[in-house]
Amino acid sequence: MNGGAQGTGKIDPRGTGLAAADEEPPLPASPPRSRLAWCITGSGHFLEESLALAGRLPSVDLFLSAAAEEVLPIYKLHIEALKSRFRVFRDKTASGVPVGMLYDDIYHTVVVAPATSNTVAKCAFGISDSLPTNMFAQAGKLGIPGIVFACDTEPVVVTKSPHDWVTLRPRRIELDNVERLRGIDFCQVVSSPAELEAVLDARMKELSLAWNTSSS
Repeated sequence: MNGGAQGTGKIDPRGTGLAAADEEPPLPASPPRSRLAWCITGSGHFLEESLALAGRLPSVDLFLSAAAEEVLPIYKLHIEALKSRFRVFRDKTASGVPVGMLYDDIYHTVVVAPATSNTVAKCAFGISDSLPTNMFAQAGKLGIPGIVFACDTEPVVVTKSPHDWVTLRPRRIELDNVERLRGIDFCQVVSSPAELEAVLDARMKELSLAWNTSSS
């Protein structure tokens, strides 16, 4: 199976030799549990701060939903620029083919940050119909820790839109879904960049890994 992918730039369903994007060479094999999968959804809530944290971690791959591809340029974040810092996987297959790398034991942690209320609801109820929700679900089935930075966690949320700061008031259903997600196996929910950094720092220490720069 892998031989057909080598040198073609095509996606290999098992992950070995997987190409990050069309017309790119296959990726080299990675040691077991050596990388972190960071999933981006269609939320702009602390998006820049989340990517800044991702950039300080070693061996990070980005997994973009279709909505993330639409939202990133709105916040002046472009995929080509991200490729200079991360391996980038895009939601271009109906079956979420890049998820196959989880089965090859490449990733030690899966992060979804920031996560829209839509993504939170899907993860909380076991729905996996996008690349981030597929990554989250399959990671849990494999016992790989997941960290979700949920956007709508408080009765009042102040978030940055493309042009200004706005105040949102999440509905009871959004808050209930966050609580339901907290009960999902192998999942830790955070509600701020500071909490996300603290949880990532604890995970790095568990793995005896160091930040690229100071985490203080």
